[in-house]
Amino acid sequence: MKCFLAVDIGASSGRHMVGFLQDGKIRLQEIYRFSNGMKRESKSAPLCWDVEELFEEILNGMAACRKKGFQPESMGIDTWGVDFVLLDSDGNRLGDAAAYRDSRTEHMDALVYEKIGEEELYERTGIQKQSFNTIYQLMALKEKQPELLQRAEAFLMIPDYFHYLLTGELSNEYTNATTTQLVDPAVKDWDFELIQRLGYPQKIFRSLKKPGTSLGKLKKEIAERVGFCCRVVLPATHDTGSAVLAIPCQEGRAMYISSGTWSLMGCERKEVLCGESCRKLNFTNEGGYGYRYRFLKNIMGLWMIQCIRHEYQDQYSFGQICAMAEAHKEFPSRVDVNDSRFLSPENMAQEVKDYCRGTGQQVPESLGELAAVVYQSLALCYGKTAEEIQELTGESFETLYVIGGGANADYLNQLTAEYTKKTVIAGPAEATALGNILAQMLEDGTLKDIQEARETIGMSFPLKRFYPKERSKVI
Repeated sequence: MKCFLAVDIGASSGRHMVGFLQDGKIRLQEIYRFSNGMKRESKSAPLCWDVEELFEEILNGMAACRKKGFQPESMGIDTWGVDFVLLDSDGNRLGDAAAYRDSRTEHMDALVYEKIGEEELYERTGIQKQSFNTIYQLMALKEKQPELLQRAEAFLMIPDYFHYLLTGELSNEYTNATTTQLVDPAVKDWDFELIQRLGYPQKIFRSLKKPGTSLGKLKKEIAERVGFCCRVVLPATHDTGSAVLAIPCQEGRAMYISSGTWSLMGCERKEVLCGESCRKLNFTNEGGYGYRYRFLKNIMGLWMIQCIRHEYQDQYSFGQICAMAEAHKEFPSRVDVNDSRFLSPENMAQEVKDYCRGTGQQVPESLGELAAVVYQSLALCYGKTAEEIQELTGESFETLYVIGGGANADYLNQLTAEYTKKTVIAGPAEATALGNILAQMLEDGTLKDIQEARETIGMSFPLKRFYPKERSKVI
């Protein structure tokens, strides 16, 4: 049976998922799962990703795939955005793979704006300001470790680096590259004039390759270790780009929330929106499959609940926490989920309490009250963002698709339906891995186009509907 392998790596875990077409439906099977997380070697060291350990886990999962009887036609890797590595002239990594939550980018925006104003930067790139964007990370390197940039011969986003280790091919994939805030959306390539103005070495940036590009086969030594040889095909290597491909919607009619550690809320467009009103509301135009644009806002998502759950020693499931929140649904306090204080606090529960105390609101004490504050605050933010999307695009959406892990959060999805006043369709939960696999199936010809791919998703997985102030249904 022809199958395809998606390696989907998030901030806290990664997994290998095999997908195949059977009786007109896509079937998924999880093969391997491993943990991930940011690490700090010492108090003064930056937060980093252990990319060597992650690559070992990639190989371990591939070997497990073969042991379970699967030999993929192709494979591809997706991860989060903005983070990168540099390679020297021998193809070896230079320095650490710093993580986006590290504080090294503090005050780097001011240095960038000495070279290009904030308004012009947005007009050129269409990318929202996030303090951790690659453009600011590179400025931090230029200021604090200039010798690394001077020695660098190649710039690779995290999944680009893993694909390089698998194939020996240096490439920059389009959708992830757009998260750098260094890509010109009009030409769909690096903005080399901008890069030159900022003083970054132009030679390190490779021409962009779109999702669906084959990089060739696994290197001989990799194939021997994992027990099979296959092609490596670029998915949308930015995880949200892959997830959006798997929305079970009609072409061009999707308002969505890719709901996980982050909530990426937006709609799919064929043109960018780079106006001043979009900039002020902090919307972004990230690249998508087939050169579509993901016009969206980056909202602090289930990260807050994940942190609070961990602070309670992970003794409750997310389902139990949802139930506790619903039991305290009348708790009145709300927080601004996009406040920078929630990005990487030492203690999330305490930060929520301090916010409520500092704004004169009732302070949550129990886990249920804390969860109620977070879920209600997220849904409130979704409602406001839905109004902004419709006003900025001039479009009206009756339906909101929730994909990713948050598709399983029934209480949050019901709140979302109520705050946005839209029908919420939740699922599939494994949208990112599915989108990765869809890109490979489209490249292979197993599926003919995006619309067939999305229709197939809709027929293959159970979806839930949530209505404002009504009970949900399974469809």
